[in-house]
Amino acid sequence: MSPTYTPEECERWHKRTCARCQRHGWFAARWPDGHVCRTCHDKALLARGTCPGCGDERALPGLRPGDGRRICSDCAGFMMSYRCSRCGTEDKLHRARLCTRCTIADRLDELLDDRTGRVRPELLPLADSLLAMDSPLSGLAWLNRSNGKPGSTADLLRRLAQGDIELTHEAFHHLQPWRAAAHLRELLMSCCILPAIDKRICSFERWLIEHLASIPDPDHAQIIRRYATWEVLPRLRTRAEKKPVTPAARRRVADQVKQATAFLDWLADRDHTLATCGQPNIDAWHAEHNHARNTIRNFLLRCSTSKLTRPFRLPPVHISRAAPMPQTERLELIGRLLTDPNLPVRVRVAGCIVLLYAQPLSRVVRLTLDDITRTQQQTLLRLGEPPSPVPEPLAELLFRWIDSRDNMNTATNHACRWLFPGRRAGQPIHPDVLAALLNDIGIPTTAGRTAAIRQHVLEMPAPVVAEALSYHRVTTAKLASEAGGTWSRYVSGDHWRSPPGWTPRRTGDS
Repeated sequence: MSPTYTPEECERWHKRTCARCQRHGWFAARWPDGHVCRTCHDKALLARGTCPGCGDERALPGLRPGDGRRICSDCAGFMMSYRCSRCGTEDKLHRARLCTRCTIADRLDELLDDRTGRVRPELLPLADSLLAMDSPLSGLAWLNRSNGKPGSTADLLRRLAQGDIELTHEAFHHLQPWRAAAHLRELLMSCCILPAIDKRICSFERWLIEHLASIPDPDHAQIIRRYATWEVLPRLRTRAEKKPVTPAARRRVADQVKQATAFLDWLADRDHTLATCGQPNIDAWHAEHNHARNTIRNFLLRCSTSKLTRPFRLPPVHISRAAPMPQTERLELIGRLLTDPNLPVRVRVAGCIVLLYAQPLSRVVRLTLDDITRTQQQTLLRLGEPPSPVPEPLAELLFRWIDSRDNMNTATNHACRWLFPGRRAGQPIHPDVLAALLNDIGIPTTAGRTAAIRQHVLEMPAPVVAEALSYHRVTTAKLASEAGGTWSRYVSGDHWRSPPGWTPRRTGDS
């Protein structure tokens, strides 16, 4: 019996129902229990364990009649073998009856060949990482994605192996499609083939090249290039040396460059340049673009200090804060997250961290398993110094999520320490993705975080809150003043003492 049916047989049987999922579909095989669709066929071959029939440790694709326990293909009466013709592993078979890992190995030998019949030596860590991934099927799907088309995974790997693409970050700035190129670059950085650079800086550098190319006036392009090279990028790199650049910071610097470009175009439309720009022009711009007054401020200050413009004064900085939600609403949302079993565990944990500890999502996604400590007395979450205690309902939920984290099957994520792993190599989940998941269940992250931090500064001194939750002391002091809180009701004692056995965070720790 053939392990797969021909297209003609599938066409004849496509209206039949899968014996396992009870759905109509294209069938991959006919097992003793009936026609099995491709999805159920692949999932069944992933089951591993000791066969209750013969006692062998092997794949268990069959179901024993009566009790429904998983059994091996021999005990199930399959007339076909799923053993790889090369390594003997039982798995889904591909061409030449090879298992998925052997197929990936052959595919990588083909794509990473440097025209000498062997894998390019610099790319051997990438090949080893892909071969060791927990879910080889996803790796094979990635290698075969858009196969044969320019910019596909196969095309990029082949050009990389043959030297058509240099192993430098600058070479990846110009590759298209940029998402596929960015994913490959992150894989190369995680394998230490390329130097590690903050992914937001890589993204901004690639965007800057495209933005400069879109500016028609060469004089404007030169001004923007100097501004981005000597002002924006150095600040971004300095920030990355201290802590990872957040998506919000990446968007902010891009907005600064775009507003600077818009300001130059605005001057040109009024027959002015930076040299003829004076106070009337500055006032007119801010009157027409009130929403961008804070974004353009850095560029205008640089133009003034560089004497590219006439002397002028800028309007004061206007900072607006989101209105906090009522305390009763915040407590209701926390109760819902802790008790509603129908909500995904990931969003329940993330939402509780936001509503209880006033953490922005850009910090939540950077939490690692090393930030969580469990003792006999309590569970601690390190957000600052000292670490914050985790109440028991949330502690149980937190460890349940750790045991079932998503996105752990990629080439470099199988051993990652992120509390919320992402799909990209070695990266946590994107804050915008987590924000969308929380918004879908009705958790307003900004308003909830504002309400939480205001409640904390009412109950504790602002400096203590700043240290424990990684806020700036000036920020918490302002919030305490706005909320009308005092320290008169705060209990006496040593509030700087860490819990017994706790090691303070060192510089450079996650």
